[in-house]
Amino acid sequence: MAETGSAAATDLPLKRPRDDGEKEANNNNNGSVLMEMDSNKQPDCISSVIPGWFSEISPMWPGEAHSLKVEKILFQGKSDYQNVMVFQSSTYGKVLILDGVIQLTERDECAYQEMITHLPLCSIPNPKKVLVIGGGDGGVLREVSRHSSVEKIDICEIDKMVVDVSKQFFPDVAVGFEDPRVTLHIGDGVAFLKAVPEGTYDAVIVDSSDPIGPAQELFEKPFFESVAKALRPGGVVSTQAESIWLHMHIIEDIVANCRQIFKGSVNYAWTTVPTYPSGVIGFMLCSTEGPPVDFKHPVNPIDADDSHCNSSKGPLKFYNSEIHTAAFCLPTFAKKVIESKNEKI
Repeated sequence: MAETGSAAATDLPLKRPRDDGEKEANNNNNGSVLMEMDSNKQPDCISSVIPGWFSEISPMWPGEAHSLKVEKILFQGKSDYQNVMVFQSSTYGKVLILDGVIQLTERDECAYQEMITHLPLCSIPNPKKVLVIGGGDGGVLREVSRHSSVEKIDICEIDKMVVDVSKQFFPDVAVGFEDPRVTLHIGDGVAFLKAVPEGTYDAVIVDSSDPIGPAQELFEKPFFESVAKALRPGGVVSTQAESIWLHMHIIEDIVANCRQIFKGSVNYAWTTVPTYPSGVIGFMLCSTEGPPVDFKHPVNPIDADDSHCNSSKGPLKFYNSEIHTAAFCLPTFAKKVIESKNEKI
């Protein structure tokens, strides 16, 4: 989740990296994490109650925090857009943090990357041209590249530091950048989409951060209109769509916008990611008017054989055809709200 930095509770004041801003920050003072804080700002990511623990605190999930024990800080830097940190955790491997918010961990990244990618791509036959907005860690690229029918993969990521840091510290995720079908565009995804000729892509995957600050645009109606325009008839979009436990008010608005814009199918799916707030994250799956798309029953199963595997990408760890269909089964409270919103459109 790395299209643009979410402006979390505050502009998180991380310790300035040494010299050129991209050198390794080796900090292992008995497990405690030292930060240089501005006097008018509160420490929003490193817990001062339990030294040596990272705590994710944000107005997006008030009154709660998820904490991971920090073994060692590997990198701290500030790009033109956000604060970037990588640390080695005790239980989830290396962790990527943007503006105080967990983007991925080595242990559970598969649950997000595989689902946001294969839910749309396995729902249409022979996808050929795919656009990724955000996704600077390369994980979505890794999953898109498993599809042999794909001929062209464009990715537009606003922050080059995220790409560089991911390649350095998360090579098993960033391996997606090595695929020859990939073209990387560093820039604003909203502006990139506006310049895309109508009907260019079979699928658009929006791997965004939370809808605060610059990322807010990626959750609004004009952006979805640009996505729809960039898709061919019967093309599909998959976009990060928050947690049913925390953000039903945001999900309601997303569903309402998508119902107005996408004249094919509009669905909400979800998956479990232990290190994301509430432990779950959702996706909006939509198609444009044209050949019908039944997201709940995949027509392009990627797990039918091992052709999607190679030594660099490795096997699928989370996604399969059964969990694809199950992802659209919603708990009653969420189903009622989403169906009620659909009926009002």
